Amino acid sequence: MVDNKSKELGKTIKQQRLMAPMTLQELAVKSGVSASHLGRIERGERFPSARILRKIAKPLGFGEEELFTLANYLSPKSLGEVEKDKEDTTGRLDPYVARVLAQETPETQRTVIAVLTILKNLAKTLTGRRES
Repeated sequence: MVDNKSKELGKTIKQQRLMAPMTLQELAVKSGVSASHLGRIERGERFPSARILRKIAKPLGFGEEELFTLANYLSPKSLGEVEKDKEDTTGRLDPYVARVLAQETPETQRTVIAVLTILKNLAKTLTGRRES
């Protein structure tokens, strides 16, 4: 059974893999997860366990926390938590964005976090290409 949550997460994982750029086979080698299982995740046919997410996070350029949040294993940080972590801004939402986002539904929060993660990783990729 394919549900919306599985499809959305699978689409995000596939977009990130393609931006890397990486084939399913390359991700399988780097993560230790079979290419066929990864394909089922990307198509939304399977929802990945926390163990699988942990294995694919780094090769895809995600922080574990980001991917766990996208999979709804963790809820997005509350504004208070974001304010507390202000000194460490790597991978954290701007306090204004966090405040606005906190007023949205969890579905919208996950979507925005997914888009921001993809944009962040795209920027890293483009910066790396310019430096080479």
